[in-house]
Amino acid sequence: MANTTTEASSFKMLQSMVGIGLFCALMIVLTFQGTLPRIEKLKAEALEKAIFKVIPGMVTKKTFQIGENNTLTEVSTVPKGARVVYAGYDENGKLKGVAIEASGMGFADVLRILYGYDPEQQAVVGFYVLESKETPGLGDKIEKDDNFLANFEALDVALAEDLTSVKNTVVTVKSGQKKNAWEVDGITGATISSRAIGNILGTSTQEMVPMIFKNKEVFEK
Repeated sequence: MANTTTEASSFKMLQSMVGIGLFCALMIVLTFQGTLPRIEKLKAEALEKAIFKVIPGMVTKKTFQIGENNTLTEVSTVPKGARVVYAGYDENGKLKGVAIEASGMGFADVLRILYGYDPEQQAVVGFYVLESKETPGLGDKIEKDDNFLANFEALDVALAEDLTSVKNTVVTVKSGQKKNAWEVDGITGATISSRAIGNILGTSTQEMVPMIFKNKEVFEK
């Protein structure tokens, strides 16, 4: 009789635990779904501000979707999952640069960045961290350190003679050892994070810069 009572009590406890677990899971899902539209809106607003930061002198923008064979088409709304770039123009409608998103592994997690490319200068002219979980006080210096951010005011990404690749791949060097215009001067104490930025830019510019330079006329129409 005692064993039967104990089993019944254990079963009720298990039922309660399962019920509480299901309720908590349901609340988490509902909360996520309820806040998702606001989260997406805030991300879109942050991206909009970042675009204007990475292209100096721009006052208006256009969004271009990257299609098959790297064709570019202007779009008013971005389809989910589409690859896009953002062209910035001055008050006279002259192209000032193109903002490009890129990502890669940092010290703690994936880093998402935005950088501005000026086809006329053939240089990266702006940089902004969109998403980072790097260590506060160390890795997050990639967002705040003035000397580090100065790397991206005129970072050389000039094309090779055949215009199909960047002549010198962007790379991060140790702090104080920058000698070339395509090098990123790293941050002491945030070596991995600053090296990650160089790697992300090196990979992204090799892919994107030749394509954008080739399609300058599309942006300038």
